[in-house]
Amino acid sequence: MIEVRNIKKIYNGVTVVNVPSVQINKGESVGLVGNNGAGKTTLFRMVLDLIRAESGEIISNGEVVAGNEKWKDYTAAYLDEGFLIDYLTPEEYFYFIGGLHNYNRAHVDEVLAGLTDFFNGEIIKKGKYIRDLSKGNQCKVGVAACLLQNPQLLMLDEPFANIDPSTQFRLKNLLKDLNKNKGVTTIVSSHDLNHITDVCDRILLMEKGVIIKDIATNSSTLKELEEYFGVMASPETGS
Repeated sequence: MIEVRNIKKIYNGVTVVNVPSVQINKGESVGLVGNNGAGKTTLFRMVLDLIRAESGEIISNGEVVAGNEKWKDYTAAYLDEGFLIDYLTPEEYFYFIGGLHNYNRAHVDEVLAGLTDFFNGEIIKKGKYIRDLSKGNQCKVGVAACLLQNPQLLMLDEPFANIDPSTQFRLKNLLKDLNKNKGVTTIVSSHDLNHITDVCDRILLMEKGVIIKDIATNSSTLKELEEYFGVMASPETGS
């Protein structure tokens, strides 16, 4: 579904992403992990055509993403609160997103009703603007807006970072259901190795803009990642 070909992004003379080749097949659940500055968010933004690479191309469903609009019909993403319209209430924002996809209010309400547990009584009918919500609740709004779009490809950047443990558990179940039961291709970045190895069948490990490992998740993957990052953080490495 997604193919990266010789992508290179440079800022101020420093190469922040350098990925010769990687392919994500339709229906895969892929986790992207790495330390701060590894290039994860930059790669996400290039997949979404928010920034352009110096060289190379990203293919989605057989077509180049850059300058193309077709991928937007089946792709939903939440990277940060900048994806939201903060002067709207959550309900107004959901109806706006629904309208972009030709969904009426009844359909939007039906989808939102299915997210009652995920919202945990903190989002709907609270009379708050999105800007006045906590970062965790803004994340809930962003994820819910993605689900509302019924995507074939879902991309989430650090979705577990600001939400409480109960919501983390519910989000993991939502992602598993989307992938296993509905065939949605999911790409999720996270610093939480437990969550990412639980949710994803495949892990891409990035360091300094390069994908250095491509791991099929199994019972030893979490330990392998913990050992890797433990070595990176040890005094002997100079970190």
